[in-house]
Amino acid sequence: MITGERMAAVDANAAALGVPRKQLMESSGNAVARAVRSVAAPGDRVVIVAGRGNNGGDAFVAVRFLEEVEVTTLLLGRAASIGTHIAHENWAALEAGGYDCQEVTDSRAFDLPPCDVIVDAVLGTGISGDLREPAATAVRAINGADATVISVDVPSGFDADGGDHAEPMVEADHVVTFHDEKPGLEDLEATLEVADIGIPAAAEERVGPGDVALARPDGRTGRAFVVGGGPYTGAPALAAQAALRTGAELSFVAAPEQVAGEIQGYAADLIVQPYAGDVLTPDQVEDLVETAERYDDVVVLGPGLGTADETLEAVERFLESYTGPAVIDADALAVVPGLETDATLVCTPNRRELARMGGPDTTDLEAVTSEIEALSDDLGHVILAKGATDVITDGERTLTCRAGTPAMAVGGTGDLLAGITAGLLEHVDPFEAAVAAAHVNGRAGERVAESAHDGLLASELLEAIPEALWGERDE
Repeated sequence: MITGERMAAVDANAAALGVPRKQLMESSGNAVARAVRSVAAPGDRVVIVAGRGNNGGDAFVAVRFLEEVEVTTLLLGRAASIGTHIAHENWAALEAGGYDCQEVTDSRAFDLPPCDVIVDAVLGTGISGDLREPAATAVRAINGADATVISVDVPSGFDADGGDHAEPMVEADHVVTFHDEKPGLEDLEATLEVADIGIPAAAEERVGPGDVALARPDGRTGRAFVVGGGPYTGAPALAAQAALRTGAELSFVAAPEQVAGEIQGYAADLIVQPYAGDVLTPDQVEDLVETAERYDDVVVLGPGLGTADETLEAVERFLESYTGPAVIDADALAVVPGLETDATLVCTPNRRELARMGGPDTTDLEAVTSEIEALSDDLGHVILAKGATDVITDGERTLTCRAGTPAMAVGGTGDLLAGITAGLLEHVDPFEAAVAAAHVNGRAGERVAESAHDGLLASELLEAIPEALWGERDE
């Protein structure tokens, strides 16, 4: 079963794998035509009522496979405003081929002719709120007709994500849904067919640009609060800058006063908040938690902290007190097993850190996805395990990410990943943030490696993050 939102991501991932939406539309339209032929006799009158999105485009394709019946296609709106290039191409093919196709530009002019079969292709899975005109008039006419109704993918007005169906909604006799069943369709009084349209399994199993689109921020919002530094200074600076590149409004670094100036020196964009001492100790925890909670920050905990006993004790106390979202990286990961916390955690271990957390010790993470999934389920936190192929899981959902390059083995790319994850965690759930972050980080590395080859530096990826996040648009 797959939601409408997730289906859109899978479509985009399929395109990235070389199976474009136009090809999928051809397969979808063919499936709709087969469904029409299964209920219509030769010579029957078929009316297609289509919207201006890809749902309508699927129906336009179907027309070309229905020569044995009499078909009229009613487009709700002007052809010039069809929303996607591929749907417009298929409408243009109908016009050029001399098919009976008409534009309905005024709901008052909508007239559903007598027919034996109606194909409902008004709206797909992207429904939001009650129907507007002319869709509302068309749906009421469909429901009042004495004809067999076939809905394309979902009945128009059906909410395939949250179940908040529109009013009115098409009362379908048959539904041809694509790739996988959508939640709630089984509850309808309609015959349901799931049509295989040729989407590769990898489009659901591997992270792709569709997953990034689900997590992409719409404008700058949120604050990142990086608690790091002490023995090392570059790591917290990289994480904080990556969060800014991902859309955070502000990025703070809480660090020991001995290294605060050095961290500030990496970028004027950072706000460095020093505290007393050489390393993080339990004495600082109460103030740090209070700051993070007061401003609803997304915390990044771990980069550059080191492994001093008092530091690990401080990390544990922080997470026992903190209740917000946090990305746990590097040395801080050691305290997660056995931890009791109300915080929402995304853990980003490398191979060795994963093994210390109780996971498998292997360079081939993809071969042990089930073990990583079991660890995530046991801990109750999302795990983004970093390797040649990343594995991301929340214990129930698991995806792999192959974006990246061997040159990213250079130090600091993991700190960037933690910061990117924090920037996205402001907008979506932890699993979706981790999934998208893995792809963005890997694609940024690929872009830089095109010119830097094996000599890339982690800091060079910072400028490539926005393009990897916002530049890869769906077709």
